[in-house]
Amino acid sequence: MATGRTHRPATRSRGIPEATVARLPLYLRALTALSERSVPTVSSEELAAAAGVNSAKLRKDFSYLGSYGTRGVGYDVEYLVYQISRELGLTQDWPVVIVGIGNLGAALANYGGFASRGFRVAALIDADPAMAGKPVAGIPVQHSDDLEKIIEDNGVSIGVIATPAGAAQPVCDRLVAAGVTSILNFAPTVLSVPDGVDVRKVDLSIELQILAFHEQRKAGEEAAGSDGAGPVTGAGRGASGAASAASADKGPDGDVPAVMPA
Repeated sequence: MATGRTHRPATRSRGIPEATVARLPLYLRALTALSERSVPTVSSEELAAAAGVNSAKLRKDFSYLGSYGTRGVGYDVEYLVYQISRELGLTQDWPVVIVGIGNLGAALANYGGFASRGFRVAALIDADPAMAGKPVAGIPVQHSDDLEKIIEDNGVSIGVIATPAGAAQPVCDRLVAAGVTSILNFAPTVLSVPDGVDVRKVDLSIELQILAFHEQRKAGEEAAGSDGAGPVTGAGRGASGAASAASADKGPDGDVPAVMPA
């Protein structure tokens, strides 16, 4: 069986944009649901709605894969599942290590979706000696002293960091030195990695803060609407004042500034 160390996905060499790559898992999830219901074909409009994108963007994304569908019929669901899975590298076996087996790490270890999507949890690693040998999701936890040997023995190229923030960078450095070239980081900190190493950061607190920002904005708009004043523009401001306020709400690049602390 192929391992992650010797086989890499071909998306970059084929020139597929990163934004398209980021949407491929959304399409795959929607297609997998259709496949499980034995739906043979799907139109671009139906699949786009299921994936939460517009149909023009979906058709453009699929053109990078060489899939254009059939007029009046749509896309073959099973073929697209295979095609996207192959493009993402999910037709291979990707051994993964999870470092940091606290509540979050244990939850990740117990997640049942890895195996069906081409990932195999090869090892669970923790720095606490009391955790060594303790089974989590049927896998015995191994001590972090053995991290390098574990990476080598299992041919691991993908590591998941679920440690506290202070331990994340040292763990990252050891993973990279041992040959890991892709890291999924759940620790609330930014990791520094050399060229050639990919890092994806998952920060639930940031996502919640973004939602809080939108909730606050919606509440303000609803309050303004109940007063019959329309969108909030500031009491007593004319058109120029409203424009100034809108400008002040934007960052240097014209975007709404982030609400997260630096």
